Parts: sequence; structure tokens; C-alpha cells
Amino acid sequence: MRKILIIGAGKSTSYLMSYLLDHAEKEQLKITVGDLYVANAQKAIGNHKHAKAITLDVFNKKNRQEAIDQVDLVISMLPARYHIEVAKDCITFGKHMVTASYVSQEMESLNQSAINKGLVFMNEIGVDPGIDHMSAMQVIDRIRDKGGKMLLFESFTGGLVAPESDNNLWNYKFTWNPRNVVVAGQGGVAEFIQEGQYKYIPYNKLFRRTEFLEVDGYGRFEAYANRNSLKYRSIYKLEDALTLYRGTMRRVGFSKAWNMFVQLG
Repeated sequence: MRKILIIGAGKSTSYLMSYLLDHAEKEQLKITVGDLYVANAQKAIGNHKHAKAITLDVFNKKNRQEAIDQVDLVISMLPARYHIEVAKDCITFGKHMVTASYVSQEMESLNQSAINKGLVFMNEIGVDPGIDHMSAMQVIDRIRDKGGKMLLFESFTGGLVAPESDNNLWNYKFTWNPRNVVVAGQGGVAEFIQEGQYKYIPYNKLFRRTEFLEVDGYGRFEAYANRNSLKYRSIYKLEDALTLYRGTMRRVGFSKAWNMFVQLG
């Protein structure tokens, strides 16, 4: 059996658990879900024979390390700022780790230690960031394999409400922790290059600079610049591209409403 520890049983964990439990029998997985409130962990696993729930306080070093030491892989579903202590324990005990969060400077500083121990630390593996990277590289590799060269790169992604459930004026729903939505909305400045020119958008103007996108069969969307696109120049191997821009997609009206929150402080 391959043992997996999932830390955190919030909204997003339910979708992850559904996938893992569907594959647990075939892939021989033993899944432990740890949360400060064990009832949340129990709800996530139901009565599945390949899973168990435990109380796990990520701020309790002994409790955290005991749980990590017993598994092969740790999936941290905690808020991004709490990953680092889990990551350090994974280095100490030689465990692989996965998160959906952006790679922080603290996480990047552990890169060589993970390599030295032969560990996989996979970050940015959610919807955004995550699926956007995979779909982008699939297109980029396809172009390069045919002898093409990338001069301009723009990508847009985001969690969107299914059309049949899009029934509020904001055209948005909290499918993840509302506090984390706010934190993501406070993502800071945006940086990118456009036709060879460096662009910088301060946070107080971020949701004013939007563009409209038409998607065949799905209607109109809007997009705004997503954090620092320039950090992906070397990762995507697009050092010579004249435009490199990563944007977040939302239904029309989202940015206008969010800008009101920004202006209110």
C-alpha cells in the first residue's frame, strides 16, 4: 500500500478526496486526512475502507511530525503560508510533497535539499496555478516540435461558475475558502512584458485594467493580469518572447465589483 497524508479538510479537499478514493482500490492507496477538527476530516472520507481521519494540529510540531513520518506522500491543502513547516518536515523524514500553491521564496529555498534526498516537491499543481501551466506547456511544446518559435505568449485561466449554476449578480461563487479568495484578490502588483515593453500595474489599479474575451459557445468573459508573469520566462523557456502575459478569467462584472473592495481598502 502507498500511504498518503492529506493535511487540511477544507472545501477544496472534498474534490481531491473524491478522485483519490475512486482510485484507491486499483492504485492500492491508504489515505489519511488530518484536520484540526476531526469531524471535517471524517466528512471528507465517509466510510471508505482505504481512508481514515485523524486530528492534526499543524502548529503542534510533535503531532505534525508523527503524522508525516508514517506516510510516503504528503499533500498539503493548508493555506499557502502554512506549507513551509510541513515541507521542512518532509525534508527531515524523506517524504514527497504536493501543494496547489504558488512557489514561495521559502519553498524555493528547499529545492536543493529535496533534490539531494531524491524527493519530489510538486507545487503549483491546482487549477490556477497548475492546469494553466500544463496546458500552456502542451501548446508550447507542440509548436517547438514543429520547428516554430514563440514570439508572443498570452494565457488566461480561472475557476468559473458552470452556466447552469451562474445565478447571482456577481457571476462568482465561493467553491473554496472565502478568506483565501480575499487573500488571492490581494495578490499584489502585476508584472509582464507586452510587445517588448515592461509593464507594471499597482494593486490599486489592477482591476481597472481588464480586457474582454469571447469564447465560442460560452459567451463573454473578462481578464486581468495575474501576478508576476516574468518569473515564468525561464521556466517556459520564453526568454526571447516579446509578449509574456498570464491573465485570470472571470465573468463580466467581477473586476468592477472587486475594484470597489480595493478602493474601500
